[in-house]
Amino acid sequence: MDISFKKSNGRLDELIEELLAMAEVHHPNIIREMVISALKTGQENDYLADLKMLRATMKEMRYTSKMFGPYRERKKVTIFGSARTTPDEESYKKCVTFSRQLVRLGYMVITGGGPGIMQAGNEGAGAENSFAVNIRLPFEQGTNPVMENSGHTITYQYFFNRKVAFLKEAEAVALFPGGFGTLDEAMETLTLVQTGKNPPIPLVLIDDDDGSYWEPWLDFIKQVLLKRGVISGEDFSLFTITRDPFEAAQVIDDFYRNYHSSRWVGPTYVIRLNKPLSAANLAVLEEEFSEIIEPGSRLQMTTALPEEQDQPDLVDLPRLVFKFNRRNYGLLKAFLRRLNSF
Repeated sequence: MDISFKKSNGRLDELIEELLAMAEVHHPNIIREMVISALKTGQENDYLADLKMLRATMKEMRYTSKMFGPYRERKKVTIFGSARTTPDEESYKKCVTFSRQLVRLGYMVITGGGPGIMQAGNEGAGAENSFAVNIRLPFEQGTNPVMENSGHTITYQYFFNRKVAFLKEAEAVALFPGGFGTLDEAMETLTLVQTGKNPPIPLVLIDDDDGSYWEPWLDFIKQVLLKRGVISGEDFSLFTITRDPFEAAQVIDDFYRNYHSSRWVGPTYVIRLNKPLSAANLAVLEEEFSEIIEPGSRLQMTTALPEEQDQPDLVDLPRLVFKFNRRNYGLLKAFLRRLNSF
């Protein structure tokens, strides 16, 4: 049988409709497409290992949404760093201080749930203000004692599902010194924000007091990547390096002083604000950041667009809308910091 996503499958459509009604699902049109997709996968793919991976992915992402869903209104910061950092090390102590300060400012913390910097982040925030998104590894990755009985823990089979959770649920990312995994997360976050595949978020790199980790990394970025022209000067606004955990927390909080969140609605970039901007504010932004605005477009304040009804918890926020050029995401971060100054 050739299964279609359109309602043209005869008796199969009737059975799916009966199933959705019996299960009492939310948004049945979306769930119907998910069911159809699963059935088509079963028709098209007879390779068992692939089907097992797809099954595990669906289960893991379902539980991710279930765990984070009740805390959707609280902003969260994902913390990365070495699993091998010990409690007597400077980075561990800074991470505890940093995560405690985040909680004071109203944030929750997400870590990988293991030892080292991950445990420090959970320790500082406390289990009630933390999440642990763990991964099955043959070494050094059991759930840390802060989170093991918290109810805020999920252990993934696949790294790619875990990576989605780290960024999908976070309003900021903080990185302490670490190994390959930490550098991977730093570069991946930079790439996703630089290309617009992740909404703009603060990326804070917290160094030791002697500047021995992230500052040499910054030298490499300047002396190699920038000199070769493979990145641009505006990309340096995508991240902040500091040695002070309190400053790191403040950088994150300042980013959300007025900026709340953003999304695309067709070709229109929609920025949701905590308070509206005046006509004079818009004029300043248009003058200072004209190069990121498509020709013929203007900055406009508006209410929620009809297409945004899929996020009902955000419909009351004022909107700043314009045609963004989809290229200068470094300048977009600077633009958001500037609108936070009004």
